[in-house]
Amino acid sequence: MFRKIQVTALALILALPMAAHAAKVKIGFINSITGPEAPIGENLTNGVTLALEDLKKKGIDVELVKEDDTGKPQISMSAMEKLATRDNVVGVVGPYTSACANAIAKVAEKYKVPLLIPVASKDEITKQNLKWLFRLSATTTDYAEILIDMAASLGKQKTMAIINENTDFGTSAARAAKAVAAQKGIKVVFEEAYSKGSPDYRSTLTKIKAHNPDLVFMVSYVADAILLMRQSREIGLQPKAFLGAGAGFAVAQFAKERAISNNVFSSTQWTDDVNWPGAKEFGKRYKARFGKEPTYHASTAYESMIIMGETAAKANGNREKLREGLKSGKWNGVMGEVKFADYGGYTNQNKHQMLVEQIQNGKHETVYPAQFTSHKPVYPFPRWK
Repeated sequence: MFRKIQVTALALILALPMAAHAAKVKIGFINSITGPEAPIGENLTNGVTLALEDLKKKGIDVELVKEDDTGKPQISMSAMEKLATRDNVVGVVGPYTSACANAIAKVAEKYKVPLLIPVASKDEITKQNLKWLFRLSATTTDYAEILIDMAASLGKQKTMAIINENTDFGTSAARAAKAVAAQKGIKVVFEEAYSKGSPDYRSTLTKIKAHNPDLVFMVSYVADAILLMRQSREIGLQPKAFLGAGAGFAVAQFAKERAISNNVFSSTQWTDDVNWPGAKEFGKRYKARFGKEPTYHASTAYESMIIMGETAAKANGNREKLREGLKSGKWNGVMGEVKFADYGGYTNQNKHQMLVEQIQNGKHETVYPAQFTSHKPVYPFPRWK
């Protein structure tokens, strides 16, 4: 009997090394869990949830400390300070919005905590020469370039109107669109920034209609994106193409509004049919788990947490070693190749391959560039019904 107990005990001990030696890391996660950006924030949360499961399978046990910034920069800054000092995390992933990401960048630098931004795209965020800040997301200039390149590939575009929300993201994207249009020989005939959450855009859209632009470039989160397109139909705004700079135009909530969203183009950082390692599987797994289509916000959050978790484990919880690991590392997963480089005034910026999708029959379909396409673009924009 005693020998039996000894053998059983030995078997248990031999079975424990994997668990006993699992790397444990404490990582912060700042996100818009509540507030007006919560619908997109949910995608980030879900992506991180899947990443934690996959890290666990690799023997990396992440203690995640979540902070809800409600989409407000001041709250995001307080969250970053708390994570850096009281919680003593090794690194932080997030936040969602450009305004919040820009606000906490220097807080991360102050406390020397590696900050990996998954999706906020304002150009200036990584143009501050900050050593502790890293960004997986493409920039607003990348958003504008891919959309306008796509439009130019469909035919000669002479004029463009720009309408954008007056947030960090909206202003940066509109500025980038204007610069890219100038490079392509497209004249911007109208531009206007609006206050986020405005109840009526018809007067602005009527002004745009008077200019009869070939392209209408829009930068909005989801509620405004829906209202802008609904009122564009009401007044009969009829460009050759509506171009949405990601964000609200890239989510399922917008796509479901088929009467006004069909045939709208959107720049995106990921689709479930792109041929990056694990991208298709991630899309299927996400839909099976959460019962909805993932947006690029989910995949960027997933990949950011995978990169942060793996690198933090190798760094054994040391912030300086984590920073060095992020700076020197290379990855290839659901977001394609990732490397944080210094170029064109950017510091620790991943040069990400952007895509263009178009809503066709209520679903986002990849239509550009050619090597990634699953469907042909519908062009020009059909007459309103």
